Amino acid sequence: MTTTENHTATSAPTTFRGTVATPELEKNLQKVLVDLVALHIEGKQFHWNVLGANFRDLHLQLDEIVHAAREHSDTIAERMRALYAVPDGSVRTVAATTTLPQQPTGELSTTEAVNAMTDLLHRAAGTARAVHDAVDAEDPSTADLLHAVIVDLEKQAWMLSAENRRA
Repeated sequence: MTTTENHTATSAPTTFRGTVATPELEKNLQKVLVDLVALHIEGKQFHWNVLGANFRDLHLQLDEIVHAAREHSDTIAERMRALYAVPDGSVRTVAATTTLPQQPTGELSTTEAVNAMTDLLHRAAGTARAVHDAVDAEDPSTADLLHAVIVDLEKQAWMLSAENRRA
């Protein structure tokens, strides 16, 4: 459970009375944060290097996904700060700790980009799902933020994957 009494964490004020993240809650939110930052970076890489059929629409759709990933990462990081946890979205930390697989660089066909980005969206949503129950047990308000991340990333994956599907 999160602490609701005076807390001696170095980042919390000494007169503070409120919710402070436990180390487990901080660790779980950090996992989600790094995957969202990685998703944003990979999405931008695809955005710059995609080629082929339906280029323009996919180029714009990738920007929408990048924007969503950035917004969600900011929300998670700011929630961590509100709980007196310290988010780390540095390049070193993201590269070392993301669960998202490394992606190819260089030019990609629209088909390859759609498949790769759809997979990344599902994986990032999966990270949020994996920590959800533990987060919910400690702080249901924060779990609500994870709900929004999961719903949006899964919607983005569905919409993007439709590009390569046929009826």
